[in-house]
Amino acid sequence: MLIVDDVDTNRKLLRVNLEAEGIQTYDAADGVEALAKLAAEPADVIISDILMPRMDGYRLCQEVRKSSDLESTPFIFYTSTYTSTGDEKLALDCGADRYIKKPAPLAVIIDAINELVNPHSPRPRPVEMPGELLVMREYNEALVRKLEERNAKLEKAREEIMRVNEGLERRVEERTAELVQANQELEAFSHSIAHDLRSPLMAIDGFSQILLQECEGRVSPGAMEHLRYICKATRHMHELTSDLLRLARASRAAIRLDTVNMSALANGIIQDLRAADPERNVEVSVAPDLRVSADLTLLRIALENLLNNAWKFTGRTPGAHIEVGVSGPRIYHVRDNGAGFDMASAGRLFTAFERLHSADDFPGTGIGLTTVQRIIRRHGGNIRAESAPGRGAIFYFDLGPADQMLS
Repeated sequence: MLIVDDVDTNRKLLRVNLEAEGIQTYDAADGVEALAKLAAEPADVIISDILMPRMDGYRLCQEVRKSSDLESTPFIFYTSTYTSTGDEKLALDCGADRYIKKPAPLAVIIDAINELVNPHSPRPRPVEMPGELLVMREYNEALVRKLEERNAKLEKAREEIMRVNEGLERRVEERTAELVQANQELEAFSHSIAHDLRSPLMAIDGFSQILLQECEGRVSPGAMEHLRYICKATRHMHELTSDLLRLARASRAAIRLDTVNMSALANGIIQDLRAADPERNVEVSVAPDLRVSADLTLLRIALENLLNNAWKFTGRTPGAHIEVGVSGPRIYHVRDNGAGFDMASAGRLFTAFERLHSADDFPGTGIGLTTVQRIIRRHGGNIRAESAPGRGAIFYFDLGPADQMLS
């Protein structure tokens, strides 16, 4: 028995069931393959799907009936697609002996096979087969009918997809609005807290310093140590509020793009670092005339953080070196030969309050690189880092589409 179906699973399932009943089978994936296999090995019975690529079941049945070698071969249609009354009539007009709708009990298929292969069982055929023109007309009508049904299903599916998409878009808009509002409230809260804390912190720091001077030599060493700890914690808190204000400014400030001489900006920041730490001897190289399209204020904050980090993390490195340069078309970098970090922890690098080094080794608030990333992204750019412990770090960044178009 030859099984013709373009779905591999359907063919396998039918073969297993029929062979369990003692019926030998072979199969083909469409009408073209079926005719080739029938030419090499004729079948006692053909059971075929209708909807198949290259040559469908209707055409296959017609070709079988035209062949002098195959015309008497019993032909069964087994379909789940062409199931209307007109489809069944066309199947019989093409010369099929049986028409069975999927899924059918195996017993129904076995009974049909037994009847067709029994030489004493009549195989009723029309007294006069319909003419080819009539068959072709029915065939075209069946194709049109299937196309209309398929189009109706596609239209229904399209309407359902549009309805679902409208609901999703509405939910996304609502959630986006909620997130934007929540972020704005959080940034406003951070800005307010940081701003309101600065004055009392400055007062605490100032009076702590006075108290530290007045108590020198008058109180126990333990009490002096406690006072120094208060001063240190106050300074750290002051740094933290300043960094939070920078982060809030980087998040909320309007972007105003200008042509900025980043080389001059970097050199100015390095001068400030040297003035604040005159005992350090750091070799610094800045590529000349790096002109970029950026917001001057925000770019200054980003470079200050990157260069402050490079200055800090080269603090224990003999022959410290810092470099500001270009790594490719409009790709800039800040490189140092300092402490570096393990790239396994790189995912935490731009997360607020995350630190890859001990505060005792390298003090800081853990907000600087978060601020840098926020500024770079607000320009439409990206930033990434490469490093290894003890081998320094390099930060690559671009400043987005506006800078890419700068000649």
